[in-house]
Amino acid sequence: MKFEKETMPKHIAIIMDGNRRWAKSKGKSASYGHKQGAKTLEKIVRYANKIGLEHITVYAFSTENWKRAEDEVRALMLLLQNYLDDYSKRAYTENIKVNILGNIEVLSESMQKSIQTCMERTKNNTGVTFNIALNYGGRDEIIRAIKSIANEVQKGNMKIDNITEDTVNSYLYTKGQPDPDLVIRTSGELRLSNFLPWQVVYSEFLFIQKNWPDFSEDDLDDAIVEYQKRTRKFGAS
Repeated sequence: MKFEKETMPKHIAIIMDGNRRWAKSKGKSASYGHKQGAKTLEKIVRYANKIGLEHITVYAFSTENWKRAEDEVRALMLLLQNYLDDYSKRAYTENIKVNILGNIEVLSESMQKSIQTCMERTKNNTGVTFNIALNYGGRDEIIRAIKSIANEVQKGNMKIDNITEDTVNSYLYTKGQPDPDLVIRTSGELRLSNFLPWQVVYSEFLFIQKNWPDFSEDDLDDAIVEYQKRTRKFGAS
């Protein structure tokens, strides 16, 4: 599908909700739902790269998701690690740059290694930047940025009066990237769930009733078309 180039979003963020509900409706386990969700993600990222989207950010695992059942968390982490290991080989040939947003220091050594390998192998790719929010929490991200800035002030490397929005941006996981133009959430839920609270202050929002495993390339097309119909004012009027 061809889009109006002038109003094409540069950055789309997606809250991939509904894997477990989708699986339950089919009498399957939560792990099965997450596996199907991973297949959908692979398809959507490949398509995003094809249509020339510059950045796509997905919410894969939040800091709050650790509260889920231990078996589900273990299975999800294994799925994510396998996904990264596989993607580190394929993303290079597809010219996709993989980036991880979140606190990876608390993850297993093997997961950290998979993350570093994937990011290193794809760092010079020039296609879509694929951000995976993994062990990510928006408030946690802001607190970490505040602590880093405060540390610089304490060392005498920065003056409080010189702290600006750009300063804060430079300490976030998304530093150097544009804020999301459009945020999509599947499954019909109407909340952000601690996802990119600093970055989405002027993003457009689109809430879709479909569960994530059923999300298709056509749905992404429709979301972009809907975005292009809107007028972004950034508080000007």
